[in-house]
Amino acid sequence: MKALVWHGTADIRCDTVPDPTIEDGRDAIIKVTSCAICGSDLHLYDHFMPGMKSGDIMGHETMGEVVEVGRDNTALKVGDRIVVPFTIICGQCEQCKRGNFSVCERSNRNKKLAEAAFGHTTAGLFGYTHLTGGYAGGQAEYLRVPFADATHIKVPKGIPDEKLLFLSDIFPTGWQAAVQCDIQPEDNVAIWGCGPVGQMAIRSAILLGAKRVIAIDRVPERLTMARAGGAETIDLTEESNVVARLNDMTDGKGPEKCIDSVGMEAHATTSLDAIYDRAKQAVMLESDRPHVLRQMIMVCRPAGVLSIPGVYGGLIDKIPFGAAMNKGLTFRMGQTHVNRWSDDLLRRIEEGQIDPSFVITHTVGLEQGPEMYRTFRDKQDGCIKVMIRP
Repeated sequence: MKALVWHGTADIRCDTVPDPTIEDGRDAIIKVTSCAICGSDLHLYDHFMPGMKSGDIMGHETMGEVVEVGRDNTALKVGDRIVVPFTIICGQCEQCKRGNFSVCERSNRNKKLAEAAFGHTTAGLFGYTHLTGGYAGGQAEYLRVPFADATHIKVPKGIPDEKLLFLSDIFPTGWQAAVQCDIQPEDNVAIWGCGPVGQMAIRSAILLGAKRVIAIDRVPERLTMARAGGAETIDLTEESNVVARLNDMTDGKGPEKCIDSVGMEAHATTSLDAIYDRAKQAVMLESDRPHVLRQMIMVCRPAGVLSIPGVYGGLIDKIPFGAAMNKGLTFRMGQTHVNRWSDDLLRRIEEGQIDPSFVITHTVGLEQGPEMYRTFRDKQDGCIKVMIRP
């Protein structure tokens, strides 16, 4: 089959690789009908996340049709149409029973690596480093789904892939980011990053009743899309002091809720702390650039909430933790518990409350995938979200 394969920093190729096969009785194989490039794939593309190996198949936003089912899998049958959550879940461990699916205790087949890096294992993830299991991803013609009797979202026929695909990751990720804020009717919600997750967070915050959403980015197309979703915007190319601007917009109080939809590769080229981060990262003394985290801590209203769906992979420096402690801020973060939210979000799609396909700007075949990684990374041609049709 054809698949997008990682070969090193900024080196993704469309290769011919062996077809997947059933390896366990709970498995399923799907024929991929749609997949996508996620912003967190860029952390692998740029090689900021450790644990990648040449030959790894990329991708963790995938849906398709079941074409083969393991002997112990009674939840699925050939012909079922499913969205595949990016988190692989057993559905049986203590964490899964509590709904904490992204920290499933069984699905990471490289538990020792995860324990060494994180202190404890987290869930296995599709197409995302050997720290999270080294599973083949879904930017391919076919995908093996481990623990498929639990790791799936059945979706009805008749709704196009474009509306359903993002149940795999960015829609529930943006939703969880907003839910973690415990949004109240009088809240100002500030969202850093207007990429795909930020766009979903904007719309989720509005659906959950935020009085006001303020979105921060530097890419014109992203800012336009954010305004279309109901947000006010701050353009980083025009505003050098985001903290001061947010305080001005909130009568000096600061936003009650802050969401980091950027993560480890924050871009802020002119500020002193950003220059410091890039220098430390260049000599491998810091893995992540936490510019957004610093801003959120300093501007968030005392007793407020910081929600962090943006991916971080290792060590960060110069965090004003004293400010966070003395202001009584609450941090909520983590990979997304996709299946906790999927039933509700599918219902909202079916009822027309939201159509996640608004975020798609480019649709290509697998062969164009490597080029689109570069376009997406460099934010060229108005690229916000790439959908791939194998």
